[in-house]
Amino acid sequence: MWLLLIRPQRRKQQEQQDLLSNIQVGDEIVTAGGIYGTVASVDDDDVTVEIAPGTNVRMAKRAVAGILTEEEEEEEEYEEVDEEDEEPENEADEEPPAAEEEERKDAELDRSAAEQRG
Repeated sequence: MWLLLIRPQRRKQQEQQDLLSNIQVGDEIVTAGGIYGTVASVDDDDVTVEIAPGTNVRMAKRAVAGILTEEEEEEEEYEEVDEEDEEPENEADEEPPAAEEEERKDAELDRSAAEQRG
C-alpha cells in the first residue's frame, strides 16, 4: 500500500518543493490560478510577479504551479496561432443527423402522396 499511495505523493511533494526553491528573478511562471508572469523578486514565502508592464502582484510562493521554459512558451504561441486560424463553426448551418433523416422521410412521403394523386 505504501508503494501505491504514499510514495508517489511524497515524490510529487518533493518535486514541487524543488520547483519552489529554484524560483529566480526573471523566470517565467504560471500560477495555480492560471496567471502567467515574470518573477520580479523572491522572498522567503512570497514572490512578486510582473503580470503586465508596470503591474506587479505579490503572491505566496506555493501558488506557483510551474516554471515555464522557452520550449513550453513556443508551444503555447503555436497553439494560440492555430486556434486563431481555425474558422468558427456555425452551428445554425449544421443540422443534426436526426433532422436530416426526418427531412428525407418527409420528402419521400410528399413524393408518394403526389404519385397517388396522379
